[in-house]
Amino acid sequence: DVDSTINRVYGYAKQGADYGYTRVRGLHPLLATLSTPIAAAVIVGTRLRRGSAGSAKGAASFVAEAISTARAAGASGIMLARMDSAFDNHAVVATCIRAGVRFSITTKQTRPVRTAIETIDPRSWTPIAYPHAIYDHDSGQWISDAEIAETTSTAFGSRRKSEQITVRLIVRRVKDKNVVPEQGELFTAWRYHAFITDSALELVQAEKQHREHAIIEQVNADLKDSALAHLPSGSFAANAAWLTLTAITHNLTRAAGCLASLFHATA
Repeated sequence: DVDSTINRVYGYAKQGADYGYTRVRGLHPLLATLSTPIAAAVIVGTRLRRGSAGSAKGAASFVAEAISTARAAGASGIMLARMDSAFDNHAVVATCIRAGVRFSITTKQTRPVRTAIETIDPRSWTPIAYPHAIYDHDSGQWISDAEIAETTSTAFGSRRKSEQITVRLIVRRVKDKNVVPEQGELFTAWRYHAFITDSALELVQAEKQHREHAIIEQVNADLKDSALAHLPSGSFAANAAWLTLTAITHNLTRAAGCLASLFHATA
């Protein structure tokens, strides 16, 4: 899993500190974690960047480094790289393909994506066991506003033919709750969330696995509750070293937790 996060800083002597898309003054590190279905995440890559850096700046090379580190750490078999829409670009996807790693990346709601969603057969939407869904034992169904479907799409269609990539476009839709109860609604309005993937899993499993990308948010929270509560130096290089040491400490703590059978304990 790959994500970026804003680390707020104070004072004007911090090298690289700047305002980014969150309008918060800080530094903007990249983070990559490695996890399995039975083990919590460890960190396999960090990179400190200026606060004004875009979320995907340097992402392709960072993903390549994270994959190499994961394999050096003993990861084998099928690996899946999960990211949010900030990393939806050709360079990142091409890096995953070259490395033999499957990808699952939230995609932006561009016109081609919206057009592809509109082509989905209305009868092909499948209700899913959404986190807040209620199971109805009488009907044997999950009562939820969440439904999923998929289609095939060509990603990066504006690039040259050789760089276009055929992907699975998996879409989750939930009812738009922005409705005045007294007025009702003429027809159901939906909000759509889509991601592109080359996963070989069937639809429901692939969609659930993609949502599990949120595991990296727990790592971000753990770090910000500890050493990344601040970046103490005015020197950019020293803060980059601080970030690296933070990751090492997190991993050592995680290893100690596993030895004590605390496989999912937070920091």
